[in-house]
Amino acid sequence: MDGDKVEIDGGIMEGGGQILRVSTALSCLLGLPLRVRRIRAGRSQPGLRPQHLSGLEIIRDLCEGKLEGGEIGSTEITFTPGKIKGGTHIADTKTAGSVCLLMQVAMPCVLFAASPSELHLKGGTNAEMAPQIDYTVMVFKPIVEKFNFTFNCDIKKRGYYPQGGGEVVVQMSPVKELSPINLTERGTVTKIYGRAFVAGALPIKLAKDMSAAAVRCIRKEIRDLYINIQPVREPDDQAFGTGSGIIVVAETSTGCLLAGSSLGKRGKNSDKVGIEAAEILLRNLKHGGTVDDSMQDQLIIFMALAKGVSRVKSGPITLHTQTAIHFAEQLTKAKFTVTKSEEEDPSKDTYIIECQGMGMINPNL
Repeated sequence: MDGDKVEIDGGIMEGGGQILRVSTALSCLLGLPLRVRRIRAGRSQPGLRPQHLSGLEIIRDLCEGKLEGGEIGSTEITFTPGKIKGGTHIADTKTAGSVCLLMQVAMPCVLFAASPSELHLKGGTNAEMAPQIDYTVMVFKPIVEKFNFTFNCDIKKRGYYPQGGGEVVVQMSPVKELSPINLTERGTVTKIYGRAFVAGALPIKLAKDMSAAAVRCIRKEIRDLYINIQPVREPDDQAFGTGSGIIVVAETSTGCLLAGSSLGKRGKNSDKVGIEAAEILLRNLKHGGTVDDSMQDQLIIFMALAKGVSRVKSGPITLHTQTAIHFAEQLTKAKFTVTKSEEEDPSKDTYIIECQGMGMINPNL
């Protein structure tokens, strides 16, 4: 602590933008002034990138806070939060910076605002190194809503690397408190579905190839299930620039959703894109967890804020998840334990993430 600022080392553990997202969201929620040093210290381009700066700015605007050191390339910021208010807020990365990551930082905050919020998030909807918007809508949304809140996500326009130009509008009402979740029964896979998309200058054949390759790859492991991966061409008025990719989702008998996704890029064979997504999905199904590896770390902040004990069965704990737990515990009174799950099946590598949440109460409601 420096005076009364909480000190965050942005270079430890995963050492990326996620530390910034978790710590500034919690700072905003708890009214804790924050200093983050060594921001993204381990990255090839250390310091704030446009996307991280947009994330900080939307948090600042949401709570009429004060941000110092908020410029591109900065490796140290201080943030003093104010009171969270609802209303309409715009965040624009002006690049292909991920709208899904902007949503990740803002969502916990607007849940505890004084009134409903509408977030206009601009940038990349299907970008590397971040969840794709299809993942956010098809997987993240139904799972995170188990904490007992709902939100609406309207994809106005899709945007791709390198220009971005996408826009989503997220609407949500505040809650009094979050309920804990219990996701410990995986069940059996009942459906596999998805979408393979092309946009801009690319022919629909690429989407068909991605879809067919993904189906062939999954078929080798899972023979008796109908697999429905729709090839689509994004309408020109609903996409900016050129892009392609695929998401494949498995749904289980207990309502779990796990996914694999991949993006196309110049010089990358479309079969390879489809196979990559399929292999990620199969890997996620193999470990026996109720959530996939991308979902794991996104649940941590909500578990920390919820009132009561949350339990999630997952595959091996990712570095992102360990990092989120570290900072959630540093900033809140939540307590996490991770234990190896006692599985009947020794081939499964599963863990139980348990959290005694801090029981955040919305003071405005």
